[in-house]
Amino acid sequence: MAEQCSFLVAMGGNLPSSAGPPEDTLRAALNALAEEGAVLRAVSPFYKTPCFPAGAGPDYVNAAAEISMDVDARQMLEALHRIEVMFGRERVQRWGRRTLDLDLIAHGQAVLPDLAGQATWRDLPPDEQRIRAPGELILPHPRLQDRAFVLVPLADIAPGWRHPVLDLTVQDMVHALPESAVAEVVRLS
Repeated sequence: MAEQCSFLVAMGGNLPSSAGPPEDTLRAALNALAEEGAVLRAVSPFYKTPCFPAGAGPDYVNAAAEISMDVDARQMLEALHRIEVMFGRERVQRWGRRTLDLDLIAHGQAVLPDLAGQATWRDLPPDEQRIRAPGELILPHPRLQDRAFVLVPLADIAPGWRHPVLDLTVQDMVHALPESAVAEVVRLS
């Protein structure tokens, strides 16, 4: 087994699942992670965010979690994918509607597959991001710094986590986003 280490996971969904509406699906997914042996160290509040890309479906409910588990990053990704399938996730369209999306954002300070591979996917032009997906795990998540719907919830639970390549904290990355993007991420009561 791998040494227990913290994982940062972004969560979201915009379609109902067998557990109910997206908020209930996120709660059920957290329970499923715990049943897999994960320790939930922190969970952000839930947020309503506009569907991306615009017009692709209903608004999302997003959150972030810090999880510890005695697995390596690839095993954690496999666990996240198993839980997505449990709640009806189908990988039909990139950035399409979904019942549940569990994205592995970071594993401590790990950079995978290496600095060059991480940079290739981080610097991918937007038009290629829509059609290309990596065939291997890229950590930290290559779009992390661009996404308010990930960073705002993440700032609730890990504001001081520092990106090992960009050398920016989560809070720094939130402040670097356009104010309009941050304003679209609305906390649910």
